[in-house]
Amino acid sequence: MIKNISREKLFLAFISLLFTFFVWQQGLKDSLNRPSVSFDISQKEKEIAELALQSLPSNFKKYVSSNDPVQEINNSLSSVSFDELTERNKLIWIISSDLPDFEIKKNSSYEFKNKNYKLLFDDLERKSNNKSYKPNYEQFDFFKDDRFLYHLLSKKFDFDASALITKSLSQRMFVKILTIRLIPLFTILLGSILVLKTLWTTISLKKNVWKEFKPLDLDLIDMVLLIAGGFVVLGEVVSPLFSIGLVEFFSKDLSIELSQALKIFFGYLFMAIPPLLIVYYQIKSLNGEFFFKKDYFQFNGLPIKDAIIQGFKGWLMIIPFVLLVSLIMNILIDNQNGSNPLLEIVLNNNNYFSFILLFLTTTLLAPLFEEIIFRGILLPILSRDFGIILGISISAFIFALAHLSISEMPPLLVLGIGLGITRIASGSLLSSVIMHSLWNGLTFLNLFLLRT
Repeated sequence: MIKNISREKLFLAFISLLFTFFVWQQGLKDSLNRPSVSFDISQKEKEIAELALQSLPSNFKKYVSSNDPVQEINNSLSSVSFDELTERNKLIWIISSDLPDFEIKKNSSYEFKNKNYKLLFDDLERKSNNKSYKPNYEQFDFFKDDRFLYHLLSKKFDFDASALITKSLSQRMFVKILTIRLIPLFTILLGSILVLKTLWTTISLKKNVWKEFKPLDLDLIDMVLLIAGGFVVLGEVVSPLFSIGLVEFFSKDLSIELSQALKIFFGYLFMAIPPLLIVYYQIKSLNGEFFFKKDYFQFNGLPIKDAIIQGFKGWLMIIPFVLLVSLIMNILIDNQNGSNPLLEIVLNNNNYFSFILLFLTTTLLAPLFEEIIFRGILLPILSRDFGIILGISISAFIFALAHLSISEMPPLLVLGIGLGITRIASGSLLSSVIMHSLWNGLTFLNLFLLRT
């Protein structure tokens, strides 16, 4: 539905599309150079399994780890170029290798920027040259927060770590590994049952699952200006220049972890402002005014119980499909690169305040903002112009593209389709916001549990 469009508007839309093409093309290309977080996740699971060993029932051990977890970690690290490993993983590899007459060679690969890692490396070098060498164990206190690395050190240097690596810790690690393994199985089972039940109801009753949707009276050029101009050019390119600079100015004395979390939190806030302002003026130009109390995006949040139930059901039903696509991708493509860098930041974060900021960003800010743009505005307009099926598919594809990760595009496309179906089937944008929040929350919980 395109009507009386000015040349200026068409020109802005064209320039925005052109700019978006280059930004997204470069972003997707750069994603290939980002490491996959799946390697870190797999290693963290093995670290937890090692710490949980003394509390694992004998008949359960084979389901947690078929071999020695430390040896499995060493094998995984050995398959990667030493230069590409993090400093922590370099130390773990050196400690766990434990080769006969192992000598640590002096070269650039073994240089450590972290002062405590460098001191530990020096002790490992002395140990390799003199098997009876006993270091000053007090200097290992720095590593007490890293339970797995401290556990490896106690075995390497033969000192008692029972005060830290306790039976209680082992039991907590057992609960962690049990939770990490059972949550996906439980959600897949429930989700599959719900999918089959919904399909049976739809087919047997010949019931139309779509509810009435009310698109804004905007056209496709307006959508180009919103997504390409507002979301990409102003939101993803211009806004970070201000948010990153602002955080760096005020966080000079803060820890790296907290500074990272603040950049991500304010980055999302600043990124949301331009497209939301564009929507505000687009609606205002249609009606002459903007009423904040009016439900322009069809949240339909009352009764809130129904929205929560629909969002929870949609979340459960999409899990089997997203995990299946992820499994197929892992089988077809080894060592997929391009994971969202936010996943690695959450996985390796030890600052609780920054954790709260990251949690708010991933489970509140991101779902609310992205759902307003992709399912509150874009989806209804595309469904009006191209039909519901194409509307859901196109909006899901753009949603997946916007995350700028080639390896994550297929799972995100499936997730976007599920969010679109939930939005139209429930007639409530709040349902898809809740579903999106639950999905991000499950990912965040899994990463939180994987910390050692």
